[in-house]
Amino acid sequence: MSQPAHITGTVEYREGDGANITIRKGACEVEESALDVTISWTDADSHGSAAIPLGDYKRYVASKAIQIDAPRAG
Repeated sequence: MSQPAHITGTVEYREGDGANITIRKGACEVEESALDVTISWTDADSHGSAAIPLGDYKRYVASKAIQIDAPRAG
């Protein structure tokens, strides 16, 4: 199940053996699995997504580079 979140600091991912790519700051969705987390975002007319290791995700959350939004009241 995905959760709404915000990128508020430097969050990077790597495609293959390439250089680190920084995810732009702003709204995103995060979906956690047993091994990794997929971050999805929309930027103007394009959509992006990246999978990062669970350990990196937890480090980003602990440092507040990724902030999970409070659940919406239903």
